[in-house]
Amino acid sequence: MKIIVSIKQVPARDSALRVASGGKWLEDSDLTYEMNEPDAYALEEALQLKERLGGEVVVVCAGPERAGQTIREALAKGADRAIHVQAEEQALLDALSTARLLASAIQTESPDLVLTGLQSDDLGYGQTGVVLAELLGYSHATIVMEVEPQDNMVRVKRELEDGWFQHVNLPLPAVLTIQSGIKKLRYATLMGIKKAKTKEVKTVAGSPSAPEMVMDQVYLPQRQKQTLILSGDANKVAHELVEKLKFEARVL
Repeated sequence: MKIIVSIKQVPARDSALRVASGGKWLEDSDLTYEMNEPDAYALEEALQLKERLGGEVVVVCAGPERAGQTIREALAKGADRAIHVQAEEQALLDALSTARLLASAIQTESPDLVLTGLQSDDLGYGQTGVVLAELLGYSHATIVMEVEPQDNMVRVKRELEDGWFQHVNLPLPAVLTIQSGIKKLRYATLMGIKKAKTKEVKTVAGSPSAPEMVMDQVYLPQRQKQTLILSGDANKVAHELVEKLKFEARVL
């Protein structure tokens, strides 16, 4: 079974965030980069499927030259080879433009499964995997928690709302967006890091189309303090406090 995993390099969560002078993205000089965490779960799912069923895991990444570091990380964890679609900063691309870049690289591979993370940590569109499936003409499912290939189909368990789940049978090939947190992520071993240096990384030039959606302005959240005094009997105050924490502060 050939499994392709789409990965993305994103700003690390502990990076210093400062809006660039143009106001359309962050200041690159302040950022460090890492693999998009939801994509790491897609990679882990692919590697476990390979360990059970055999086959090959190929990672595909669209991004600038520095994305090679994230590609090598995926290879060190156990991916067999990689395709690097070199393109400009992905923050300037929408989900459709990114999916077109990925589809151009995937079409020549004829995979059985394509796995992606649920969304990216930087932009959070949550649409790239779905659009990719449409461009490839593959069946697809989102928020997938379990993957069970069966002959020429795959049975998946999807997470729905309020603790409900759905089991769906899909014909192969298929695109699946994997839910985060369903597996324990592995670390790259020293041997894996050594082997990654010899694994194939195919570089192709990406020609992104003009995005349909354009990011006009990026803002840092404004820090502010506010004091609210609730009065009344204990039951009334407790009820009002819970309502405000739930619907205004959104911490419950």
